Amino acid sequence: MKLVTETARTSVAREAERGIRYGLLAVFVVGLRRRNAGAVVNAVLALAAAYLPDVLEREYDVEFRPWQRVYAETAMLTHAVGMLGPYDDVWWWDHLTHAHSATLLGGIVHVVARRRGRDPGARVVGVVMCTGLLWELAEYAIHTTANRLGLEPFLVSYGRTDTLLDLAFNLVGAALVLAFGDHALKNFAEDET
Repeated sequence: MKLVTETARTSVAREAERGIRYGLLAVFVVGLRRRNAGAVVNAVLALAAAYLPDVLEREYDVEFRPWQRVYAETAMLTHAVGMLGPYDDVWWWDHLTHAHSATLLGGIVHVVARRRGRDPGARVVGVVMCTGLLWELAEYAIHTTANRLGLEPFLVSYGRTDTLLDLAFNLVGAALVLAFGDHALKNFAEDET
């Protein structure tokens, strides 16, 4: 009975992954039709990132649970879809995507720390916040440069308040990893020694 349940979960997750990847292709096509460089670039990068779990499983002898694959790929889809309008039109969309992405980055740091026998706490917060700050600086630089060149930026900076909120929601994502990481990521965090 348990084998049937696991097989069904895996099948549902594979269908969800396929749907996410089709969704990313749809964002790409809509971005092309609208001549939205941000949506096109984000869709291409997100589609490539959606295959990372497959690569990691092959190269590093790890195995994602079906829900983990869908969770990671959903982050790619929400970012790409956001470029079609939700970042501008849905007040909470940016907060959701920052928290979601921060849990992915924080989860990687958590796993690496646990596999090395170290406490992930400060490492998760430090890496998430430093990476978030670097992201915000890159977003600002890309947006400013594109505006000066008369091009549509593929990353948009919305000002100081948005930057502070982005960093705050990155911290929320890091906190979620610290609260739930040991349970949610235990399949990755086995000690290598």
